[in-house]
Amino acid sequence: MEQILTTAQQVIELAFAETEYMPASAVSPADIAVAEERYVVPVTGRQLYRKMLEGEYPLLRDEYAAPVAALFTRLGMQAVTDVRSGRFGTVVPRSEFCQPAERQQLLDLRKSILRKARALQRRLSDHLELNRSDYPEYRPEDNILNRCSTDGGFLQMR
Repeated sequence: MEQILTTAQQVIELAFAETEYMPASAVSPADIAVAEERYVVPVTGRQLYRKMLEGEYPLLRDEYAAPVAALFTRLGMQAVTDVRSGRFGTVVPRSEFCQPAERQQLLDLRKSILRKARALQRRLSDHLELNRSDYPEYRPEDNILNRCSTDGGFLQMR
């Protein structure tokens, strides 16, 4: 049985543009597991998530859950990709041809990724709500988006 739904290659394909080179080896299973645990499981519930891990519901996994996991994985990795840590401390990449992005550019990028990830998370939730009968393990009361959301930057309780 798989321990995560999404592969590193899927994260690269779903969360990075063709012009953004990122090797799949840069995406750790731990990065993916954290994203799935924090952003997929609270929507699907633990039982449905386990079924997807067992190979059930490939459409739900590939079309709805994987994009959510991929973008939240990228968001979690983004700060680490902006700097390099190593034996000589933390440094910022610089060359003759490019320079590090400014702070506001980094913040804008993260906001953009977050907006996309939240929209895809809502899409997953809406799909589950509209197709409840297809997923007997799904319990709407476990879906965190049925209780609260952050639409518009405000926490909204339902």
